[in-house]
Amino acid sequence: MPYENKQDLPVAVKNNLPSHAQDIFKEAFNSAWDEYKDKEDRRGNDSREEVAFKVAWAAVKEKYHKNADDKWVKK
Repeated sequence: MPYENKQDLPVAVKNNLPSHAQDIFKEAFNSAWDEYKDKEDRRGNDSREEVAFKVAWAAVKEKYHKNADDKWVKK
């Protein structure tokens, strides 16, 4: 299910990612949700939601990383 706003994001995302990273996650998740709606567009047996989560986290990791204090910070 796509997310309409950042308040709808999972608690683990809201409690750990900075605001901008949450925006990236939401947009990437929603885009992947649309792009991979058909099972034949996905690799393996991952569900639509699993693929969207993988895409969203990959997008976040393009711009952010965890620092020594285990906090997500901009690269």
